[in-house]
Amino acid sequence: MTPREQATAAFDELHARHALALTRQAFLLTGRPRVAERAVERGFRRAWQHWPRVAVDADPAGWVRAEVYEYALTPWHRPCPALRPARTPEPDTGRAAPSDPELLAALLSLPAPYRRALVLHDGVGLGLGETAAEIEASTPAAAGRLTHARERIAARLPELGLDGQPPARQGEILRARLTGLAAAQRMTPPAAAHVRSASERSAERTTRSVFGLTGLLALVTLLTMVLAPDHHPPPDRSLSSAPHALPSPVRSPDANGPRTSGAHQPGGPREPGRAHRRHGAHQRGSAHRGGNAAAARERLRQARLTPESR
Repeated sequence: MTPREQATAAFDELHARHALALTRQAFLLTGRPRVAERAVERGFRRAWQHWPRVAVDADPAGWVRAEVYEYALTPWHRPCPALRPARTPEPDTGRAAPSDPELLAALLSLPAPYRRALVLHDGVGLGLGETAAEIEASTPAAAGRLTHARERIAARLPELGLDGQPPARQGEILRARLTGLAAAQRMTPPAAAHVRSASERSAERTTRSVFGLTGLLALVTLLTMVLAPDHHPPPDRSLSSAPHALPSPVRSPDANGPRTSGAHQPGGPREPGRAHRRHGAHQRGSAHRGGNAAAARERLRQARLTPESR
């Protein structure tokens, strides 16, 4: 046998063993036979798409079961009335009514995490640790969900006789009733060949979509490069060619005196002689002030050295 034939045979065997049981479990989660069948088909389609990984998994049936449960309880079904889990038993046209509608109604009234834990532990028969691993919760959290689910069902259906019973006995009672409820509902899971062909068509459509999107992005990028201008307009030189600000007028040495007419008019006539005289006067004034300061310091020094006369 070729590798593909071996994979096909192993997948068909897995489907034949667990498809019907998974469909009944999905019915307990959703209350809708068609949604249950659709969830099982999608779970096995995902398994065939990832078959190299599923084939070497320690629990291939558990892998498919997790996919089925996730799809059955996904919150994205809420906007679509035909796919969301039923709140009360609603048998589809042409199908038999549930054998235990009160139990199904009580089960559907539970929150989705409680319902999933109850179906796995009391319906499927998993241990508490396996249930915790399946729902991705700690063991105490799984035990708490299971206890609350049993308490709510016992309060709603006292005729089951769950009150006052030990946890092991409660699990036995619920498992017998859930198994009978699921087995009485006539459902037909999709054939393995149909699941494999639908999975391959879905994978082919996904591949084509990815290549098409990649080609579209490449075309848009190419058109952008071709149509984009390869030069930029020159910058506006109106600001760069504007004349610089004029320097502030030069004030005379006397801050309180009048300004010269040449200082008020840039480019006006200047008088070199007057400027030279101002410069000389400034130097003489500085020298005079320096001499007075030196004389004052000398007088102060002499006064400190000379004794004070009485």
